Amino acid sequence: MSPMLEVQGACIGYGPIEAVSDVSIRVETGQVVAIVGANGAGKTTLMKAVAGLLPLSAGRVLFEGRDITAMPPHRRVGAGIALSPEGRQVFPDQSVRDNLELGAWSRDLSPCAMEAAIEAQYALFPRLRERQGQMAVTLSGGEQQMLAIARALMGEPRLLLLDEPSLGLAPLVIKEIFGIIRALRARGITVLLVEQMANLALGVADQAYVLETGRVTLSGSGAALLQHPQVRAAYLGAGH
Repeated sequence: MSPMLEVQGACIGYGPIEAVSDVSIRVETGQVVAIVGANGAGKTTLMKAVAGLLPLSAGRVLFEGRDITAMPPHRRVGAGIALSPEGRQVFPDQSVRDNLELGAWSRDLSPCAMEAAIEAQYALFPRLRERQGQMAVTLSGGEQQMLAIARALMGEPRLLLLDEPSLGLAPLVIKEIFGIIRALRARGITVLLVEQMANLALGVADQAYVLETGRVTLSGSGAALLQHPQVRAAYLGAGH
């Protein structure tokens, strides 16, 4: 059986600068797979390539056994891949509810089905129900992160791409976000997680990859990498 996602020998560059070099990863159905590493390691670049926002200069991306390397981003959304991007990137001058409706554009829902889909997100993120009429720009950072995840889930993805969900958030909010990631896995949603806070990412991950200067240097179960001396020295010392 094919993995849900397979990246094979991906090379990704910005002009002459190669940001990701010969990276291969696998994401099995139902798993949370984490990619950890320092700033500038190539994590977000890889995530954008999976979403179709950056082209590969070499390698392939397979989704459920199908080669999607040349597939444009909007078709990947329709195929079952949704991105909650780094920095959240909610639509600031639209309400919470409008942001959620925009997340379902690929599904062509009836008004009744749209209402049910939005209610499902409010059940997962009760604070969004309280804020549903507010403009997204007025939300706190944590609320915007919840909205970005909920908007991605409105597309009913089988693979959710979460790019730096803890970025700029308070510790209590980060704990809440990672609780949501566990809840999503319990619901059977497959998650590819890019995260700088390695202790949190590895704690929730079934499998994980360490990315350094655009290359995979370590891989294994989240539990195993949490105990790996190299990972502990680089990412789990004082201040992490």
